[in-house]
Amino acid sequence: MDERVIQILVEAFPRLMSAAFKTMVPLTILGFSLAMVISLVVALVQVAHLPVFKQLARFYIWIFRGTPLLVQLFVVFYGLPRVGILIDAFPAAVLVFALNEGAYAAETMRAAIESVSEGQIEAGYCVGLNYVQIMWHIVLPQAMRTAFPSLSNALISMVKDTSLASVITVQEIMMTAQRINATYYEPLLLYMEAGFVYLIFSTVLTWLQSVGEKYLNKYRGGNRT
Repeated sequence: MDERVIQILVEAFPRLMSAAFKTMVPLTILGFSLAMVISLVVALVQVAHLPVFKQLARFYIWIFRGTPLLVQLFVVFYGLPRVGILIDAFPAAVLVFALNEGAYAAETMRAAIESVSEGQIEAGYCVGLNYVQIMWHIVLPQAMRTAFPSLSNALISMVKDTSLASVITVQEIMMTAQRINATYYEPLLLYMEAGFVYLIFSTVLTWLQSVGEKYLNKYRGGNRT
């Protein structure tokens, strides 16, 4: 590797990291936070067996799990303006990532909620709690611990999926790498460097997931004793 290539990579790295913190991190945080709200609401609607709302929830999950994320980005950013709905690139990306991940996470949350035994729910009613209190104090804390590994994996996947936002002109890591490559034309090394930036963030999140799981395991152990 000659000095020119090394210099290009050294100069490119701060720009890629800047794009990560300015765009990828906010996109991931906002998208995933909204996805968690959506998933919780959709999951609770399903386990509550509200006929019409349950069918709407299943339809939403069917649509967003059954179509590619890339298509959803194109429909929202390039398609909706045809019917008079204009959304800027970054908010469009946040919306699509939230709706897409919310559909997957809703099934994770539903399964986690249903894993809580009926006996605990009945015990809640016996001590005078209403449905909302039972869900908040008994069911959801246990469901969140059960769902934590799957939701953590989903968060790591979203970090990598933010690279797709470049197709709707969001200035994130991949678009930054493409622009640098247009100047220096070193696609192999520049795209590998971009991949390395994603790897850094994924590794940190994987470590945090491991720490979180160990903490939750100790918490479960404490409850058993």
